[in-house]
Amino acid sequence: MHGSIDAKALGFLPDRLERIGAHITANYLDSGRMPFGDLLIGRGDEIAHRWTSGVAEDAIFRIASMTKPITAIAFMQLVEQGKVALSHPVAKYLPEFEDLGVFVAGGGNAPFVTRPPARPMQIIDLLRHTSGLTYSFQERTPVDAAYRESELENWVKVKGDDEFIGHLAQIPLDFDPGSSWNYSVSTDVLGVIIARISGMSLGDYFQKHIFAPLGMVDTGFAVPAESAGRIPRSYSYHPEKLMEEYDAPGAKSAWAGRCNFQSGGGGLASTMADYHRFCRMLLNGGALDGEQIVSPKTLELMTSNHLPGGGDLTQHSKSLFSEADNAGHVFGLGFGIVENPAATMLPCSKGEFHWGGMFSTAFFVDPVEDIIMIFMTQLMPSMQYPIRREIKTMLYSALAA
Repeated sequence: MHGSIDAKALGFLPDRLERIGAHITANYLDSGRMPFGDLLIGRGDEIAHRWTSGVAEDAIFRIASMTKPITAIAFMQLVEQGKVALSHPVAKYLPEFEDLGVFVAGGGNAPFVTRPPARPMQIIDLLRHTSGLTYSFQERTPVDAAYRESELENWVKVKGDDEFIGHLAQIPLDFDPGSSWNYSVSTDVLGVIIARISGMSLGDYFQKHIFAPLGMVDTGFAVPAESAGRIPRSYSYHPEKLMEEYDAPGAKSAWAGRCNFQSGGGGLASTMADYHRFCRMLLNGGALDGEQIVSPKTLELMTSNHLPGGGDLTQHSKSLFSEADNAGHVFGLGFGIVENPAATMLPCSKGEFHWGGMFSTAFFVDPVEDIIMIFMTQLMPSMQYPIRREIKTMLYSALAA
């Protein structure tokens, strides 16, 4: 599919928008570096441009860490209801974390040596990734290695919320909560807390309070059998073959059928149409079609810089990898945010907020220019190619008014 509604009327130069799909095709699809692509560029509630190649327009994609902003929004609904506060200690809701210490030494064949944290982990630390938790793929410390050994991030093998938290409670924190930023399983922990506070599974909570009100009809942790044929194959990068299968398409996909652990950090599957509705809600101050998902003030809080002491991710990040570039970017409650456009070396707006997923999916919302961008494909890892930066550059070069 090509083109749009009336891109020119929405302030874009149509021929320049057309260059984006041509660029992706020539540099990624025809070269065998990526399997397919699906791009939506919106302004306000309108679609300015839609380009799809090699995959059905109604494909159901594994959105991985683009699950995180949905979990953050869900959690802030509970904050709005007074059921939890950002300053609360995490152990109030997860008593398993009561005695969690900070890594000093050990790991591998040696027992861990820990010390008490300088302060308790707070709810806000989970939302902004300053919890002291980590991801196995960071591959920096013995703590990361312990995550790999426990297969914490394999939601097919983890049998449920309690088992996930039980595993985590056996592994020390990487650093004192609030002292650094590290991309981590924090949002998965947040999902477990949502389930415990609400008394519902995370998927059921999402369905009742976000997906149904927003009309997101094809988003969930498990794709139902009647829709499984819309799941495309996903790939991982291979140095010689360029791509090799990571997850099978259709009914054989790990996303088809029941999932044991509903990962608030990365487990959802969704469509371009559904995620566009989610982004329109974000752009519209937390509301869409008469449904107020969160308040404008809550969204304002979520898209402010919450890095301790200010500064950007170049000063705070311990991560070898995250779904954000560091320079000029800060972090809020569930979103990366552009704080200094010049430092990013990309055309963009201060206050733009965004995230991506490990299969090279991405979105951003620019409240200044009233723009939404969503890109879907299925190739991991997402840092393999600079396609996100290229799309952003070409999108803003097409902006005329």
